[in-house]
Formats: sequence, structure tokens, C-alpha cells
Amino acid sequence: MIKKTLLIILALLSSSALAGISDVFRDETGKTNWQHLANWSSGTLIIILAIVILSLFAAHRRLSKSNNKLRTIRVELEDRVVERTATLDTANKQLTRSNQLLAVEVDQHLGTSQQLLTSEAYTRNILASMPIVLVSLDAKGNVTQWNRQAEELSGIASTTAIGNNLWQVYPEIILTWQQVQQVIESGESVTYPHRQRGVYFYDITLYPLHGTDTQGVVILVNDVSKQKQAENILVHNEKISSMTELASAMAHDINTPLQGMLLDLQSFQQLLAKKAASQVLTQTDVVKLNTLLTDASSRAETVASIVKNLLRFSRGRSEAKQLQRVTVLLDNALMLASDMLSLPGKLQFSDIDIARDYQSKLPLLACYPTELQQVFLNIIRHACYAMEHMPDNAAKPCINISVSKEQDSIWICLAHNGAILGDEEQISIFEPSLSVILPQRDVDSQKRLSFSNFIITDQHQGQMAVTSDRENGTKFHIQLQLDIDQ
Repeated sequence: MIKKTLLIILALLSSSALAGISDVFRDETGKTNWQHLANWSSGTLIIILAIVILSLFAAHRRLSKSNNKLRTIRVELEDRVVERTATLDTANKQLTRSNQLLAVEVDQHLGTSQQLLTSEAYTRNILASMPIVLVSLDAKGNVTQWNRQAEELSGIASTTAIGNNLWQVYPEIILTWQQVQQVIESGESVTYPHRQRGVYFYDITLYPLHGTDTQGVVILVNDVSKQKQAENILVHNEKISSMTELASAMAHDINTPLQGMLLDLQSFQQLLAKKAASQVLTQTDVVKLNTLLTDASSRAETVASIVKNLLRFSRGRSEAKQLQRVTVLLDNALMLASDMLSLPGKLQFSDIDIARDYQSKLPLLACYPTELQQVFLNIIRHACYAMEHMPDNAAKPCINISVSKEQDSIWICLAHNGAILGDEEQISIFEPSLSVILPQRDVDSQKRLSFSNFIITDQHQGQMAVTSDRENGTKFHIQLQLDIDQ
């Protein structure tokens, strides 16, 4: 608008415009009417000033609006700047925190890596220092681990063995690839005993690898030669100790009928000596002689039965176990005790009450009948000797026998109300007699059941224990595992 006003003023001030205007302000005489010109000029100036003022006011309004917009924009920009600054500060703080966490994590990873390296080195040292041979194979039969013992046994370095097929590296190994495959497929460990030249014994155990994506197997070869030798020595000492106990027990059993036989023979000889002069035997003499011979024969049969049982026992067990009813073996042991068991005191086996508590429908047990029956007989003999030391006013001697099936085992309990065992006796009753190792030690074989414990634990893989107190008496507990496949 200011531009338009200036153009109008310039147009009015132009020569032609001025000439036209000047004509307006002349009178009839041609003189200029300065009063009219002054009035017109002042009016024009006033109009122009009004226009300029309006233009300036409009410009001021526009400038104010622009300033307001600029201030609004500035405030918005400042808010945005503050917001962006806060965002940047937060981002910087988060970035700083992330950098710190990353630094900590990097340190942890470095520490973990160092620990892994240390653990790997430690594991390698353990594997190298193991006193047994350790070899690991992958699913293709290639060697992945070959420790120092494997190197010493085979003479092959680990650098040569690792990465190659086991049977190409060490063809002398007695294992076959089929055995390794069987362990990998079944997922169960298997042990193969190996005997070399009758002197060295090895246990070769195969363990499948679990918890890994790749299949494989670990082979452990353990030299058990010293262990086998120690076991053989222990069994030999145990047998010697047991034979001492057995010989002492059989001597007690045989002594009584032999003494009776000697007494009968002496009576027979004395009767014959008295009748030798007259050389005439009366009917009464014949009856006496027959009575003596019958009694001697009966005692001889008792001795023969004891010797027969001893010989049958000395021949050892059969190669395979036999299926037997435990109750039948117990009853047979009671019959043998009644027939041949002799006690040194006044107590007779017939004076003892026998109480049986057999569970019905008991399964057959795979066992060695002769040896198991000998165990029962030894425990019965032990009970009889304990009841020999009962006071005269004590209750009547009694043996309680119970047999039951619990889960996959046969449980046998032989209890008596005789003299109880002390704490030390309960501990040592299943230990070998020291008189075998230390002859100066006089140990009563009747107080030992080491061979019976050997038969139960070693030959039948069972358990045997004893409890003894005044309230419950003495109880012998036997657990025998049933064959789950029968």
C-alpha cells in the first residue's frame, strides 16, 4: 500500500499533473489562488498522512502478528531443543550405561573364557593323570580322546590316535565295533572283564555319551589285577577261617555220637568178657548185645549223616543256581539240627519250641541249596548255644522263624530268646575268626558266622544282619534277591 501511495504522489507531482492542478487553482485573471492551493495541498497531505498512518498501523499489526508467531515458534523451538536435549541426555546416559554394562559383560566373557581355558587345561591334566585308560569315540568310531595311560598301554601317541579310526590305529584291541554300536543304541553302560595271560585282569567299561547332540562312547580300561589278587587272598583267608569254624562245629556234632559208640562198644566188650568163661549166652545177654549194637549202629548213622553232609558241602556248589523253596530248606535244616545237633549242656534240641510263620504262595528262589541250608543250620546252632546260657528260671527256649516276600526280595528272620549279644559281639559276629591269623587268640567258633555271611553276601548277593536286645531278643535278618526274570 505504501508503494501505491508513493506512486500516486509521484503522479500528482509530475509536470503534467502539476500543470493540470495549477489550472484548477487559477482565477479568471489567471492568477494562482494560493489559498485554494494551500487548502488542497494540506488536505492532500492529510490524506496522504492518514494513508501512511493506516499503512504503518497495518504494518505494525502485521509485524506484531509476525512477532507473536516468531515468539511462538521460538518457544516451540526452545521446547523442542529442551526436549531434544533431554532426549539426548537420556540417550547419552543410556549409552553410557550400555557401554558400562558392555564393558562389564566383556570382562565377564574374558573371565569366563579364561576360566574355560583353565578348566579345559585342568580337565586335560585330570584325564592325562588318570590311573586308568580313557578313550572316547564319536559315532563313526574315530578317536576324540586318548589319555596318557592309553599312550603307555598301547605305545601310540595321542597325536597319532586322535582323529583316526580306533581299529585302524590300534587293531589289537579286544573290543569290536558292534559292541560299541550296541552301547550307543541302547544308551546303557556295559562292562567286559578281560583276563590276559592269567596274571593281568582288566575291566573294560563302555559309557554312552549323554546330553550332547553328537553320539559317542567313552571307553575305560581299569587294571584290576591287584584288586583281584587281594580278593583272592581275602577269600582264601575267609575259607581258612570258615573251615576252622566248620571243623570245630562238626567236631562238636560228631563227638557226642562217637562217645556213645565207644561206650556201647566198651559195654559190649565187657559183657563178652564176662561170658567168655561159661561160653553160654542167655536170652537176656543176647537182648543186651542187640541193644548195644543197635544203639551203636544208630550213633554211627548219625556220624555218617554228619560226615556225608560235610563231604557234600566240601564239594562246593553246583555251577548253576537251582530254584528252591526257602521254607523247604529251613525245614530240612531243622530236621538236620534235630538229628545231629548235640549240645554240651543239659539242653536238648527237643526241648526247644520251634515257631514257624511262613507267608503263603512264596515264589521259588534261585540259590545254592546246600550252602543256604548250611547257613540256616549254623544260625540254629548259634541260637542253641545262646539258649544254653539262659537262667534256670527263664522262659522256655524258643526259636521263631518267619519268611515273607517284600517287593523283589525274600526276607527271612530267625529269632531266639537266648542270651543276647553285646554291641561288640554284634559287630564282630560276621568277621573271620582271629584264631586263624593269630593262633594265640582263643576264639569260640560258635560265636562266629563269617562263613554264613560270606555265603549270603558273596555267593547269593544278599544281605545279612543281626539285632539283639533284652526286649526283643536276638534276631538274624536275611534278605535274598529274587530273580525278576523268572
